[in-house]
Amino acid sequence: MKAIPEGQYILHAQYGHGFVTASDAERTTIDFLEHGTRKFVTSMMQVDFVAGEPPKRPRTSRRKKV
Repeated sequence: MKAIPEGQYILHAQYGHGFVTASDAERTTIDFLEHGTRKFVTSMMQVDFVAGEPPKRPRTSRRKKV
């Protein structure tokens, strides 16, 4: 498998939706919406390409300590 374009939105069976942050012929790094960043061997990973843009992550609110 060739490198996947950076920013490609994907769906992985175990980790769900994410987007490619780096990829070459050997390794691919994917930032998943609910599971964080994971690295895969490019030739062995099984993902589905999803059309469109990934949803934005919800912003967490920070409260000031009193």
